[in-house]
Amino acid sequence: MPETLSEAREQGFRTDIVSFVRRSGRLNARQQRAWDDHADQFVLDVPRAVARTSVDPAHVLDVAATFGRTAPLVVEVGSGLGEAVVNAAESTPGRDFLAVEVYTPGLAQTVLRAAQRGLTNLRLVQANAAEVLTTTLPEGSVDELWIFFPDPWHKARHHKRRLVTPELARLAARVVRPGGTWRLATDWAEYADQMLEVVGADPSFENVHGVGAVAPRFEGRVLTSFENKGRAAGRVITDLEFRRV
Repeated sequence: MPETLSEAREQGFRTDIVSFVRRSGRLNARQQRAWDDHADQFVLDVPRAVARTSVDPAHVLDVAATFGRTAPLVVEVGSGLGEAVVNAAESTPGRDFLAVEVYTPGLAQTVLRAAQRGLTNLRLVQANAAEVLTTTLPEGSVDELWIFFPDPWHKARHHKRRLVTPELARLAARVVRPGGTWRLATDWAEYADQMLEVVGADPSFENVHGVGAVAPRFEGRVLTSFENKGRAAGRVITDLEFRRV
């Protein structure tokens, strides 16, 4: 094992803190068939750097070539099983959608849903979101950025793993076009407060509904199984909406 950060980098180990942990990549039979039959159509083949969910920093996505047209781009970070992004892609065909997810079963389920609906305006990338926002996406290329129900890492000692941080806000400001929108949602009240504080403090964004205010539920987000579980557990869903200034 490497003994220093420099040795870790040289040997291909990731040295930054990420907001996810590795989970089983086992697919069920339907997911495996969908992956075998349709992954080439939906999942982007990006060059890797130090890990299987990394992206070579020299790689910049040609958005127009990827979708075969020029249209508003919506990026969902942490797309899970694809319920929200697939529904949105189907209901708004005039927009293009990029789903960023690290877990293979989630990607495979999204591929299955997209193939069943014959979508042409959805692509997926298996990658660490911070790297996608840092170098993969061109500056100002995103019309809307979505982060719905990121892992709350509710124990205090794990808060450093939370996705929404001042650094992420700076990366979001890089890719969201002026006038574009950053939407967030969580079912953890304390995390919602942190999101409000973090994004509200970034001068590149303004709260659409006023300083410190929450947004009404985003109608473009289908009610997912995950959100239903949060509601069943008695947790209040908080939506936030910020505009890139």
